Amino acid sequence: MMHSESAERDDPAIRIVIMGATSVIGLETARLCMRRGWRVGIAGRRTEPLEALRAEAPAQVETAVIDITQDDAPQRLAELAQRLGGMDIYLHCSGIGSQNPQLVPATEIATAETNAVGFVRMTAAAFGWFRSHGGGRLAAVSSIAGTKGLGAAPAYSATKRMQNTYLDALAQLARMERLPIRITDIRPGFVATALLDDGCRYPMLMRPERVAAQIVKALERGRRRTVIDRRYALMVFGWRLIPEWLWERLPIRNRRRTTIR
Repeated sequence: MMHSESAERDDPAIRIVIMGATSVIGLETARLCMRRGWRVGIAGRRTEPLEALRAEAPAQVETAVIDITQDDAPQRLAELAQRLGGMDIYLHCSGIGSQNPQLVPATEIATAETNAVGFVRMTAAAFGWFRSHGGGRLAAVSSIAGTKGLGAAPAYSATKRMQNTYLDALAQLARMERLPIRITDIRPGFVATALLDDGCRYPMLMRPERVAAQIVKALERGRRRTVIDRRYALMVFGWRLIPEWLWERLPIRNRRRTTIR
């Protein structure tokens, strides 16, 4: 793994900033990075869980309260990276999702503000930071939900598709400008989080710890894109083969409305 500004540092530890570290996936990924001896900058909206996580390895961890829907979030990210001693990897785990077939406006808009506007705000800020600090890896946890429009979760699936496309564009931009910035798009399937804690039975449900291990592996191996796991990779391949007229007729239903932050 290449370190930005490596010539100016004596500490060889990888430095990663995890936005949304208080989410289930972000939390487990942060813990795994800490066990690997990385220096970890953790950010989220709530102070208490951030400080609780920092207490597990105070010498390795820096914290910042950051709300990605606010205009000051990029500046707070830069301050966190500075306190960490730099940033080799930016990992975006922050997001919300809802099953909302009723199309409640507030729910759809909040999802777009976080998963689209907030996502662009932070990944663009991270790209800009890497552009001016010698490069790095920009990674984001999107979802297989971006493969097709899901009638039970319109804004969620649409914003995840947008994230996939935005990361593709950033990868091309880095190549166009010959910048040493590498992009990783991480697409999990069903994960045991609050989003799916609705009393329904979901196939191939994965534990967050397993997903975190796959995320770290993708970062260490420099993957451009990865679907977690192989079963979901096969499912996504099948989804892509379904013609539009048939997809629109599939009886996808939800029993309860659920939300994750």
